[in-house]
Amino acid sequence: MAEQTGSAVGAQRFIPPDADTIDDLRSAAGGCRGCELYRDSSQTVFGRGDESARVVLVGEQPGDMEDQKGLPFVGPAGRLLRRAVDDAGLDPGVLYLTNAVKHFRFEARGKRRIHQTPDQVHITACRPWLVAEFARLRPEIVVVLGATAAKALLGPSFRVTRQRGELLLWPESAQHPEDFQRVPVDNAGQRADAPTARLLATIHPSAVLRADDQDKAYEGLVADLSIVTRALPG
Repeated sequence: MAEQTGSAVGAQRFIPPDADTIDDLRSAAGGCRGCELYRDSSQTVFGRGDESARVVLVGEQPGDMEDQKGLPFVGPAGRLLRRAVDDAGLDPGVLYLTNAVKHFRFEARGKRRIHQTPDQVHITACRPWLVAEFARLRPEIVVVLGATAAKALLGPSFRVTRQRGELLLWPESAQHPEDFQRVPVDNAGQRADAPTARLLATIHPSAVLRADDQDKAYEGLVADLSIVTRALPG
């Protein structure tokens, strides 16, 4: 694992101004060198789902299996999330899945790659990808899964344990809403605001897998996602 740098050039340098669609963004993201995490990960893991998705679920970063396959939420946590989505009555067809950080940060221990939580420098460097995704998706509801995703969209002082399951206006509810206004989103200097949406914070499905009482933790995740189901009009 490469050592963390204190600063990063940021993803905006790698987003072409003619990237009009999610597929365009995904293609460009393969060449992102916005922070040092690209050096050791296998590939950029971009979001997936329909551009007309009404709900965007934002996780922390890809894990080992996601890094190998190039898709978000395909490991054990992803399988649990799909089950929770079904149990909450959410239509998978209205969902788009992505992560706050698009490269896998890990520590090598022998042949194993052990997850390491991204630092603020990685979250900030990757923010232009996230805002560019939102600008093209324009979701009605954003669901942040876990502390890192919550910090990415709401600020470092936000605590999921205090406000999980609450529907908030976003980006107004962010600690610094200006972080999501006029964000540079391409290498030509174009800037964009993250579109207004409602936001709900809940635990990451990996936290369910680590919980002492997995049944209770899972029920809580389903209950939070059920709020999203009920909040979608029509």
